[in-house]
Amino acid sequence: MDYHELLDFYHRLDRSYFIDDEEYKKYANLDRPLPIGYEQTISQPSLVLKMTRELDPDKTSRVLEIGTGSGYQTALLAEFSHRVYTVERIKELSEKAKEKLDRLGYTNIRYKIGDGSEGWSENAPYDRIIVTAAAERIPDELISQLKPGGKLIIPVGPKGRQELQLITKDLQDKIHIASLGKVIFVEMKGKYGWTKNVD
Repeated sequence: MDYHELLDFYHRLDRSYFIDDEEYKKYANLDRPLPIGYEQTISQPSLVLKMTRELDPDKTSRVLEIGTGSGYQTALLAEFSHRVYTVERIKELSEKAKEKLDRLGYTNIRYKIGDGSEGWSENAPYDRIIVTAAAERIPDELISQLKPGGKLIIPVGPKGRQELQLITKDLQDKIHIASLGKVIFVEMKGKYGWTKNVD
């Protein structure tokens, strides 16, 4: 993926288009997360850019996205990948995102409503996997659905303080983990959610 092309598209993509609430639309240009309903957020733009760059998809990549959310991250993935498989547990969010992305003309996205922590085994393996909710630990299912030579980005850790991890699987199926810094995401629900939700 050419970084300059990514940067150009990132600046052209209107973040406010993915925010329904007029109260928050006016803040779309700020580099901060914003509510999108259902206790979910649209991530801050610089973090979406960073995660997309680190994931480094190309036009041959089959990408699994866990957490469709508003569809903002999905649009960046669809623009630079061969196909995106995106999973969202909240039906209303999935449907709204699909409607927006359809209007933008994307035909290379497949949608699923369900528990993202289990991945989407029917279409595995994937060249790239990106997770936009925080897990207490890396889901085994996602590791098994990652192709050798593939990359997985996921926030891992307890409520309020996670580490963004870049996991690569080499051609011998060995896993390597690198830290991309501290982040704060909403919780991944299901068996990889947080055991204790303390404020």
